[in-house]
Amino acid sequence: MSPEDFRRRCAAWFASSGCPAGSAPSRSRQPGEYVAAGRAHQRALADAGLVGITWPVEYGGLGLGPEYRQVFDEEAAGFETFSALFTIGIGMCGPVLLALGSEEQRRRLLPPLLRADEIWCQLFSEPGAGSDLAALSTSAVRDGEGWRLRGQKVWTTYAHHSDRGLLLARTDPDRPKHRGITMFVVDMAAPGVTTRPLRQATGDAEFNEVFLDDVAVGPDDVVGAVDDGWRAATLMLANERVALADSPIGSPVTLAAVVELARRHGRADDPIVRRGVADAYVAEQQVDLFARRIAREVRVGRDPGSLASIGKLAAGRLAKQIAALAHEIAGPDAVAWDPAEPDGDLWAYGELYAPSLSIAGGTEQIQRTVLGERVLGLPREPATDRDVPFRELRRSP
Repeated sequence: MSPEDFRRRCAAWFASSGCPAGSAPSRSRQPGEYVAAGRAHQRALADAGLVGITWPVEYGGLGLGPEYRQVFDEEAAGFETFSALFTIGIGMCGPVLLALGSEEQRRRLLPPLLRADEIWCQLFSEPGAGSDLAALSTSAVRDGEGWRLRGQKVWTTYAHHSDRGLLLARTDPDRPKHRGITMFVVDMAAPGVTTRPLRQATGDAEFNEVFLDDVAVGPDDVVGAVDDGWRAATLMLANERVALADSPIGSPVTLAAVVELARRHGRADDPIVRRGVADAYVAEQQVDLFARRIAREVRVGRDPGSLASIGKLAAGRLAKQIAALAHEIAGPDAVAWDPAEPDGDLWAYGELYAPSLSIAGGTEQIQRTVLGERVLGLPREPATDRDVPFRELRRSP
C-alpha cells in the first residue's frame, strides 16, 4: 500500500467516523464520558487498521514506515483524537516496552494497549521525589520469586481510569540513588493499590495520588533488568518530551477564540490587542513548526534527544501568553461572568489551566537545565550525592 493509498484510507475513515472537530477535550464532557469516548474512538481506529502504524505487526501494529505515520497525523489534524488520554500509554509506555520489554511482555501487553482495552499511567513522581526523580523511596522488597511494593506516588495522570502502569521502585538501597531502581508493570486493580484523585485549581481531577500497600508483582513484571530502572526511566522521559513536543497538549483557550473575544468586546482594532495577537501568533507558529521538525526527526528514525525540551518549554509559555491576552481583553468578565453565557468561564479556566503545561513533563527550570547541559554543553549542576548509597542520604522525613 502506497502512502497515497493510505492517505485516502485515513481521509475516508475520518470523514465517516463522526469524530468531533477540535484537538482539545471538550469541557462539557464528564471525565468518565471522555474516557469512554476515547476508548470507543481508539477501538474503532484499531478495527479500521489505523493504530500502531510504525509498530511491528506481531504486537498489534501495522509495521509501516514513518512516512505513513506522518500521513495519518496530517489527516487527523482538526479532529479530536483523545491524545490526552493516550499520550502516556501509547506515546511513552509502549515505546519503553518495545525497547526494553521481554518478548512475552510485548505480545501480552502491547495489543490491548493499542486497542485501549487497557489504559496505562506512569507511576514515577512521589511527594519527596519530583524534579529529583532518582530520590524516590517507594520500595520493592523480594518475596520469593516476586516482589512487594510499598510506598506512594503522586501527580499520576488518569490513574483512576487506568488498568496498568509502569512504576519505578527502589530495589537496592545500598547502591547510589540512580543505580538501585527497577521498573515494574503494575496492575492498577491489584490488592493494595489505592487511587485518590486530586482536585486541581480548575475543578478538574485528572491527577491522583496512588498508595501501594504490600502490592505483589511477579518476576515477569520487571521491565528491563533489575536495578537498571534508571535507564528505563530516562528512555520514558525522553519519549515524554518527544510526545509533548511533537503533539503539545494545548490550553482550551485558543488564539482563534481570543481573536473572536476581541471582536465581541470591540477591541479588534486596539493597537495593544493587535500587538498581543501578533506576538502570540508568531509564538504559535514557532511551536507548530518546531513540533513538525521533531515529528520529522522521529519518523525518519532519528532521536531528537534533548532538543525536544525546546518544544515543551515553548508550548508551556505559549499557553500562559494566550491566557494572559484573553484576560487583558475580557477584563472583569474574565473572572466574573454571566452564568447564562456559553463558555463564560472559559477565560478563568484557561488562566488556571495554563500553568500546568509548564510543569507537566518537567518544569521549565528542569527543561532549561537539560538544554544547558545536553544541548549547549554547559557544565553539569554539582551533585554531591551521586555516588552515595541511597540509605545514607539525608532526606526530609
